[in-house]
Amino acid sequence: MTGVQELLLSRIRDVADYPEPGVMFKDITPLLADPAAFTALTDALAEIAGNTGATKIVGLEARGFILGAPVAVRAGIGFIPVRKAGKLPGATLSQAYDLEYGSAEIEVHAEDLVSGDRVLVIDDVLATGGTAEASLRLIRRAGADVAGLAVLMELGFLAGRSRLEPALAGAPLESLLTV
Repeated sequence: MTGVQELLLSRIRDVADYPEPGVMFKDITPLLADPAAFTALTDALAEIAGNTGATKIVGLEARGFILGAPVAVRAGIGFIPVRKAGKLPGATLSQAYDLEYGSAEIEVHAEDLVSGDRVLVIDDVLATGGTAEASLRLIRRAGADVAGLAVLMELGFLAGRSRLEPALAGAPLESLLTV
């Protein structure tokens, strides 16, 4: 484990039985409150953005906004929020996807992604991969290319990576931590 990984992991708090009994929630707010850890995280993700040749960052609601926006600034590229359905004004593209118990829908402004864009998706956690998979489909439907997906942490026991491999179509999946 690298020094950056140790720093990041040391600032993630486990919260038992949240949001429901039996779940061990990974709280990143202590990491965000620590300027050294937040800077290290931003720098690591910005390096991934540079390595993938990304021209835009997509941040997934809501913690992907918190991580993706400073990465875009650091990398000198645009930031695009992907929101839950009904949260964006104007013309949008939407993508529905299945959850363990039901379904959900995400949206992006129709004009924010165009042909020639290389988009890196950023989020805090890769769990089952449903939202990430929907975002990859949405990016391609908008005419842009997927440069990759980068997350702070991957919950390896939920097998999101294997679910995403077909949707990534060879684009990299980078996780700074695997728990």
